Amino acid sequence: MTLTMNSYLKKMYCKITNKKIKTVMNFGKMPMANGFLLKKDFNKEFFYNLKVGFNEKNFLFQVDNHPRSSQIFNNKYPFFTHKSKFMVNHFGKFFNWLQKNYLKKKSKIIEIGSNDGTFLSYFKKKKYDITGFEPSLNVAKIAKQKGIKVISKFFNYKNVSKLKKLQNKVNLICAANVICHIPNLKDLIKSIDFLLEEKGFFIFEEPYLGSMFKKVSYDQVYDAHVFIFSLHSVRSIFNSYGFDLIDVLPQQTHGGSMRYVIARKNMFQMRDIVKKIISKEKANKLHKISSCIKFKKQCENSKKKFRSLIKKLKFNGKKICGYAASAKSTTALNYCGIDNNYIDYIVDSTKEKIGKYTPGTHIPIKSPEYFRKNYPDVAILNSWNHKKEILKKEYKFKKKGGRWISHVK
Repeated sequence: MTLTMNSYLKKMYCKITNKKIKTVMNFGKMPMANGFLLKKDFNKEFFYNLKVGFNEKNFLFQVDNHPRSSQIFNNKYPFFTHKSKFMVNHFGKFFNWLQKNYLKKKSKIIEIGSNDGTFLSYFKKKKYDITGFEPSLNVAKIAKQKGIKVISKFFNYKNVSKLKKLQNKVNLICAANVICHIPNLKDLIKSIDFLLEEKGFFIFEEPYLGSMFKKVSYDQVYDAHVFIFSLHSVRSIFNSYGFDLIDVLPQQTHGGSMRYVIARKNMFQMRDIVKKIISKEKANKLHKISSCIKFKKQCENSKKKFRSLIKKLKFNGKKICGYAASAKSTTALNYCGIDNNYIDYIVDSTKEKIGKYTPGTHIPIKSPEYFRKNYPDVAILNSWNHKKEILKKEYKFKKKGGRWISHVK
């Protein structure tokens, strides 16, 4: 299934204001980022036009067309937090930071997009009152097996407003790489407003626009990442609905993220780091559409160089594989036009992906064991944000003459 040419030509409207905004980049026809499929399903594959725009009023970088949330987050969602040691350790540090700075002894906590319960497990050990919202049934099942209370529905006002006993009683609502997945931010904030106590906090982490621009990591843009936030956009949006941005903390996750702390207006003083990073964003023109235009040109240049490198390696008879069948790699491979004519296979440890093919490019997905028995000459580091973890695990590949490459700076 493919969208019509009208999808390419239609005007863009901001998902917050519903007003017309400027298109800054078109990645072209794109499959679902996590739409790993069997060969028999090639002819039924869903495609959409991946186009991004920028609202100069609220500073929001956003995707136009995207599949419905129910198409992305369902009982076949292929990401499990516990499979990454880096993320498990990160959530442990995140919990310790929360406990030190923002948690009370008897706090009520809700996590939006609780996945397999990795993050909430830390709260459970300390006997906090916890609830997770997770619409993907397969990962929610794992959390429930750990004894974690999970509501297997989307976090929206329709579902949240049924929790009358929690109205204005929740001390902390948290999320990690989830809020950028939610197209209706007005409904999200309405839901948070319903649950949060007067002096409660909404704390979330998301891929950071400044990091994406700096690294030219255009693979951060895909169907589930409806928004890429900056301090300017977060402050502007939440201020419009009675909330303040009071604290931030840069993170290394997802190739460069930002942790945002939100509270009701006039409840807490803004910390100096917020002002400092906002000033830095202004200096880098992150609040201007000109930075998006610059990013577009850098993406086109990166695409040209990376495609040229792959073609040269293939012409010289090199065997090439990709390492990690990540959502990010769907954008990178499809945007650069690198398919099964160039790449022999993709390595991934997720059993739900092994034996399937990559979205759009139809490259077979093999196990790490297959990789170690059939080392290629070159491996594309698709999950470049987990570089340290992967290179440590696969140290023998380089030792035997293998070469790692990536499209990211």
